[in-house]
Amino acid sequence: MRKDVRILLVGEPKVGKTSLIMSLVSEEFPDEVPLRAEEITIPADVTPERVPTHIVDYSEAEQSDEQLYQEISKANVICIVYSVNNKKSIEKVTSHWIPLINDRIDKDSRVPLILVGNKSDLVEHSSMETILPIMNQYQDIETCVECSAKNLKNISELFYYAQKAVLHPTGPLYCPEEKELKASCIKALTRIFKVSDLDNDGILNDNELNFFQRTCFNTPLAPQALEDVKNVVRRNMTDGVQENGLTLKGFLFLHTLFIQRGRHETTWTVLRRFGYDDDLELTQEYLFPLIKIPPDCTTELNHNAYLFLQSVFDKHDKDRDCALSPEEVKDLFKVFPYMPWGPDVNNTVCTNDQGWITYQGYLSQWTLTTYLDVQRSLEYLGYLGYSIIYEQESQAAAITVTRNKRIDLQKKQTQRSVFRCNVLGARGSGKSGFLQAFLGRDLQRQRKIREDHKSFYAISTSYVYGQEKYLLLHEVMPDFDFLSGSDLACDVVCLLYDINNPRSFEYCAKVYKQYFIDSKTPCVVIAAKSDLHEVRQHYSLSPYEFCRKHKLHPPQLFTCNMTEAPNKDIYTRLTTMAMYPHMAQADLKNSTFWLRASVGATVFAVLGFAMYRALLKQR
Repeated sequence: MRKDVRILLVGEPKVGKTSLIMSLVSEEFPDEVPLRAEEITIPADVTPERVPTHIVDYSEAEQSDEQLYQEISKANVICIVYSVNNKKSIEKVTSHWIPLINDRIDKDSRVPLILVGNKSDLVEHSSMETILPIMNQYQDIETCVECSAKNLKNISELFYYAQKAVLHPTGPLYCPEEKELKASCIKALTRIFKVSDLDNDGILNDNELNFFQRTCFNTPLAPQALEDVKNVVRRNMTDGVQENGLTLKGFLFLHTLFIQRGRHETTWTVLRRFGYDDDLELTQEYLFPLIKIPPDCTTELNHNAYLFLQSVFDKHDKDRDCALSPEEVKDLFKVFPYMPWGPDVNNTVCTNDQGWITYQGYLSQWTLTTYLDVQRSLEYLGYLGYSIIYEQESQAAAITVTRNKRIDLQKKQTQRSVFRCNVLGARGSGKSGFLQAFLGRDLQRQRKIREDHKSFYAISTSYVYGQEKYLLLHEVMPDFDFLSGSDLACDVVCLLYDINNPRSFEYCAKVYKQYFIDSKTPCVVIAAKSDLHEVRQHYSLSPYEFCRKHKLHPPQLFTCNMTEAPNKDIYTRLTTMAMYPHMAQADLKNSTFWLRASVGATVFAVLGFAMYRALLKQR
């Protein structure tokens, strides 16, 4: 909401602009009225909305046109004052003041207008018959109020309406001609309904309504008040209440009713609590809360974030098959202004036999987004309403910033859960196959992947000494001369070559010697396509001799051309090396390092799967 409100009073001479301001301040009609009142500021603690309010007078006798134009451009709301006993001053509202104001205001920045009929003490009739057609003609006119500076009639109300027109404008919410909510307002309230519908059954039950009420207004509704609200909806529409809960139609009807009864602030309180600005767009502050990420630190989701994301998954997994069908994914992202996941996501994480994202794959994709682009992850969590549902200041509370990697190396231990492995190799060496095999896809399944749906990332869980970790594989494009900092920044490097292509290993050798020979990043050489005939590499050293010379582990044989699911041992080894780079360096010559890693992984993968099955049964 705005930090302050600036009210400008304009109108013909002698209509009583200055008298209105002085009557408000002194609470009595002034004996002597100056040509123009000085700008006054009403402190926040004495205004109903708790916002400082500046009131500015205009005098044709004292100010130039240029000064008037400056004040119009600075104003948040403009009161056009006319005298109810002076027809000429009423005519000037449409012939002079509204056109002048519209010419001086940027078309994109709407400034609400209030028509003020002063000197109501001098007449017995109302000017409303004349004014109502004007109000219907100009959408920017928020309201009209008749008052008397002399009798102090409606003076405080006038300035309250002016303040309210800025803080709780009707324009963005409601179309008076059609007597219905505007499309942008319906869109915002629909998202709010979906976020608040915690079980996704299309109805706000009493618990959900109370949570919504407490979230927005800091107080639950009494049971009788709750029934009264539903009864109002029942009386006015047939499908507003179902199964004793509020439907989306009923929810929208209630807000229409609030606005029609002049209670815009109720709807605005809800909209602002859910992150919307005056244009009914989610604010940058809401979507992108500040989060500091020092160099060499990574970003991960914390325990509460995973619990929240699990609840979102459960909410949309209607058929309880522990996977999200395309329709369920679409439903999940209805609270987003766009579809954030493209078809490449299905080739980045684990899917079921139908190609649908599994529960594990869903959490993996969130983990990947948080690691690679935390701002995007914050934005997504904002659309889903994380900070509202978990009653946090912002969704930054969902993120853990890990400590500097250098400290991990010094202490020889890490608290991180996500480890990055960059996969480098010449074109056609089998990098994409290596990534897809990590997701359990053999060569037959990989061949079905469309070229435009391919992904350069693969992420899934891996067990190391009983701890579940995420391994993120990134296929680096083989442009030897232009490897960037991000291409090189990782926890473990995979140098992959095709044993059937004599020119394949040379790329790995050159990359290692130029970029990694003096690096503390562990490196593993992968001999891919090991189901094919091995040919002699056109390089001065064979891959085995190269590894021995540079104290690297011998090339690891790998193929994804098999009938059963590809072997996962190599991925466990990579995760282990990423977690314990000091051990990887020291134990590289010692085969027991690999044995401990793969045996530990097998045991805990079995345990992990059993626990996962048990969890699914509970869910």
